[in-house]
Amino acid sequence: MKDKNRKIGFSFAVKGIIAVLKTERNFRVHLMFLLVVAACGFFFKISAFEWIAVVIVSGMVFTSEMLNTTIEKTIDYLRPEHHPMAAFIKDAAAGAVLICAITAVIIGIIIFLPKLLAIL
Repeated sequence: MKDKNRKIGFSFAVKGIIAVLKTERNFRVHLMFLLVVAACGFFFKISAFEWIAVVIVSGMVFTSEMLNTTIEKTIDYLRPEHHPMAAFIKDAAAGAVLICAITAVIIGIIIFLPKLLAIL
């Protein structure tokens, strides 16, 4: 019974990721950037430590984007009319995504800029 519940929970999680991927443009934009970063990682042969940093910050960005989507959809469901507090909550959640994305860009610059400068 436990294995069945695990499989069901996992399938719901995958279903949630697919739903966000299909409906949220920003999630797809982040995915495209990740594919570019991964290609650069292979091209520049980044170290295991650098891959770990890329994976961690990428996970942060995707997780924050999904949480932001969840918060926005919940607010829209609970309070479809405009309300200043609802706007604040949505803006703060979007700000969290921006902080994660900026962090990812900084990590990317730290990892890739020296490698790019070395070949130029």
